[in-house]
Amino acid sequence: MGTMRLTAAQALVRFLTEQYVERDGTEQRFFAGCFGIFGHGNVAGVGQALQQYADELPYYQSRNEQAMVHTASAYARHKNRLQTFACTSSIGPGATNMVTGAALATINRLPVLLLPGDVFASRGPDPVLQQLEAPYDGTLSVNDCFRPVSRYWDRIVRPEQVIPAALFAMRVLTNPAETGAVTLAFPQDVQTEAFDYPEEFFEKRVWRVGRPLPDAGAMERAVGMIRAARRPMIVAGGGLIYSEATEALRRLCERTGIPVGETQAGKGSMPYDHPCALGAVGATGTFAANRAAREADVVIGVGTRWSDFTTASKTAFQNPHVRFVNVNVADFDATKHAGIALVGDARATLEALDEALTGYEVEREYREQNEGANREWDGEVGRLYALDHGPQPAQSEVIGTVNSFSEPEDVVVCAAGSMPGDLHKLWRTRDPKGYHVEYGYSCMGYEIAGGLGIKMADPEREVYVMCGDGSYLMMSAEIVTSIQEGYKLTIVLVDNSGFSSIGTLSRSVGSQGFGTHYRYRKDGSIGLDTEKEPGEVLPVDLATNAEGLGAHVIRTQNIQEFKEALGRAKEVDRTVVIYVPVDRYEGVPDYEAFWDVPVAEVSEMESVTSAREEYAQNRASERRYL
Repeated sequence: MGTMRLTAAQALVRFLTEQYVERDGTEQRFFAGCFGIFGHGNVAGVGQALQQYADELPYYQSRNEQAMVHTASAYARHKNRLQTFACTSSIGPGATNMVTGAALATINRLPVLLLPGDVFASRGPDPVLQQLEAPYDGTLSVNDCFRPVSRYWDRIVRPEQVIPAALFAMRVLTNPAETGAVTLAFPQDVQTEAFDYPEEFFEKRVWRVGRPLPDAGAMERAVGMIRAARRPMIVAGGGLIYSEATEALRRLCERTGIPVGETQAGKGSMPYDHPCALGAVGATGTFAANRAAREADVVIGVGTRWSDFTTASKTAFQNPHVRFVNVNVADFDATKHAGIALVGDARATLEALDEALTGYEVEREYREQNEGANREWDGEVGRLYALDHGPQPAQSEVIGTVNSFSEPEDVVVCAAGSMPGDLHKLWRTRDPKGYHVEYGYSCMGYEIAGGLGIKMADPEREVYVMCGDGSYLMMSAEIVTSIQEGYKLTIVLVDNSGFSSIGTLSRSVGSQGFGTHYRYRKDGSIGLDTEKEPGEVLPVDLATNAEGLGAHVIRTQNIQEFKEALGRAKEVDRTVVIYVPVDRYEGVPDYEAFWDVPVAEVSEMESVTSAREEYAQNRASERRYL
């Protein structure tokens, strides 16, 4: 084998072009391209290398470093973690802008490769523009901020270090149990330095993503526990969908009659109208799923990390004898709640469970109870879809209109505000990839960037981005990228003049919506829900802003106009923004669920004191599953 003399940046980019993954006999390139914004930390190194190898690793221009990581994460999620993007930035603010995106990817267990530029390894011209100097540590740079939010972190200070760093990075990125953000901090001088790299480093490399099965002893114990259960329940998480295990789940449930509740990431594991589907579970759950959870004696978690929203802050499962079986490829999640840990691939494990449980079925009464709960809940969804609320519509009516208009394979996207909770309860899922709500980090601003990533991953699907005014104001610039690249999004811009979700939470803790309104200051206040004459609403025209970014904009004022706008949007060939104002106070109820947000123990405000009393009562139901 010979060598190739390349710069460190050229070597890394060339290496990325030859990385493949294989699962179930299907092989594909792992990197679909590289997003980037260039500056003095990467333009001459990684930027030059991307130009040189543009045919093998396409470069995509972004408008915001955080947003490009969100786009990559959404793409990876839609591709079931079998493909992703790299993202490169300059040093300083360009790099730290990606930290939020890195945290989101890692929390959601999504593979993204980050290549932030770094200061000079030689330290010759220190301090350079945008460099953080630490008088107590000469090796420190702002890229050390990525350490706690990355699954793997490295700094390449010599060109030959590209070889081990790249291989370690790929091991983590392609490992379902360990994946997340991988950060390779890349000093700008090292990027441009040359080295004689072995040619075999650039040969095609296939990373196999297997389907491991759990330990036989653990499986035997789990099967025994399930067979003894009278009211078992499955909680389906995102890992089930990433494993492409929805058909295995359906077969198991149809044969045994075990009902299913879904997490945010797991929504879509079952079609909404399946008799075993109880819908969302937990703090934003349905009464169907939450009632089943309250009585369940064995809970089978599949691909869930058991967040506080899923467990309703550990108040959801109230059976005094409840026990857990956790199917998860990551042992860290599989051992939670003192569960029997079935560490393995979700699809392979569900298939093995189905076979091992041959002859087991729940009692007929329990099966019929859950089928009735499914029908009853769907009636409640229909009621909220058709409230006929006015003069401004309710958010549930907007959701219902989009859901009814969309096709089963279309995708709804959201991340933050009041919308995710409403969508979790109300969206009638018909396809495993039709629901994409980022709720691991619930990051405001993810919506439009994430929608772009989904559209890039699956251009044939219509993508409906549900975005509140708060999230829109934080990060709308990727509208420009969607237009530049020719990926049409339909963005439903819901305006409730402020932070509606936190407004509701503020009222629940006795703070009367303080700090959540978009209003002029009046008498020292920017608006409380108890004020009879709050300040005037700010004259911000979000629709005009979207037009200025290049979107086709349709303004609506009521549900009828909104329905018509969805039809008109279908005929437009570029990103469309449909603007609709809603009543921020007409929310969707909480269905027998609690979320632990501590209330001030003492206060001069009567509303807070009252909220504290209610909080103490609810918190008394919290449990530790030991």
